[in-house]
Amino acid sequence: MTGKTAFRALAAALLLNGTMPAFAQEADPNTLAPSSDPKRVANGLALTPPMGWNSWNKFACNVNEKIIRDTADAMASNGMKDAGYRYIVIDDCWHGQRDENGFVTADPVKFPSGIKALADYIHSKGLKFGIYSDAGRQTCGGRPGSQGHEYQDALTYARWGVDYLKYDWCNTGTRNAEEAYALMADALRATGRDIVFSLCEWGNNRPWLWGQKIGNLWRTTGDITDKWEGKYGYSWGMLNILDMNEPLWPFAGPGHWNDPDMLEVGNGGMTDAEYRSHFSLWAIMAAPLIAGNDIANMDAATREILLNRDVIAVNQDALGVQGRRVSRDGNREVWVKPLSGGGRAVVLFNRSAQPETISLGWEALGYPATLKASIRDLWAHKDLKPAVGGYSATVPGHGVVMLKVQP
Repeated sequence: MTGKTAFRALAAALLLNGTMPAFAQEADPNTLAPSSDPKRVANGLALTPPMGWNSWNKFACNVNEKIIRDTADAMASNGMKDAGYRYIVIDDCWHGQRDENGFVTADPVKFPSGIKALADYIHSKGLKFGIYSDAGRQTCGGRPGSQGHEYQDALTYARWGVDYLKYDWCNTGTRNAEEAYALMADALRATGRDIVFSLCEWGNNRPWLWGQKIGNLWRTTGDITDKWEGKYGYSWGMLNILDMNEPLWPFAGPGHWNDPDMLEVGNGGMTDAEYRSHFSLWAIMAAPLIAGNDIANMDAATREILLNRDVIAVNQDALGVQGRRVSRDGNREVWVKPLSGGGRAVVLFNRSAQPETISLGWEALGYPATLKASIRDLWAHKDLKPAVGGYSATVPGHGVVMLKVQP
């Protein structure tokens, strides 16, 4: 992963220098900054956060046609498709060379049937197909990038049946990020095919300020790694990514989402309790739910997390508000997301390794203290006794209690 993450040091530095969180906390959610081009309009896609799977976190450059087909088979049959997961996305290293006319081809050893046949197979399962490219001359893995071939590549993707493009930011030199991403957005639009556009420039050019009318989601951080906390080269643990993404809540909404990177659930670097926290917090932040594990061979605990429909419903709520942290007392945190119908999703989050009691007053939800509310525990999948004024729970170490509170 060295080639991919080495280019992300600048992004990480900018995210940690304090400028971004201070700006985000002052932002007005009712005045989202548009692209500098006033004539640009959104593409109308991804009105709820995209759900699917991406090859990178588990397989990196060791990706091939069999892995993708096996993943599509699994998603179509193991309950993920029924739960809302739709996109099968090949990340970096699928590329062969460009042909004599400049059209990109697939690696003939890894993808002997070609990308069009693979996309057709995925579509036959009732799923959607995604692919990866880069705004530079080369991808992070050293394959052909799209710089200078934007319209040509967009046409190729449309002919193949691509439904989703993840567009990276390695080897871009002095390119202007907004202009580079707008160029590819225009190229995708010119094909006439609906293609969700995922901007992956790691937050170093503040895409939340200009991405709304260019793409459907934008990375806000460097790469995630399968650890609870810490810095690992140019990648970050889950808690670090969480804290970088949270202050940007005003900039998310239907069709334009903050993307704190793909899920690590099931990859083995965290406990099941930590993975439940990871999934719950990504869900309440209205983040794209893009699985990054080997879903064709996952265990029962991982399946239970990724298929929790109560939690998924919070993420996919049509109101499209990104949840945020409303209180923090040491290791005890309360996160809240408004839902359509007047309810609230709540995560009581314990950063400590030891159990903690976390209390929530209804005022933190925008409700009067005298309100009587129904409560559903989204991990226990059961309705609790209605309560007046608030709620308290003992939360396990590194764990969550996730609730839906309804007046």
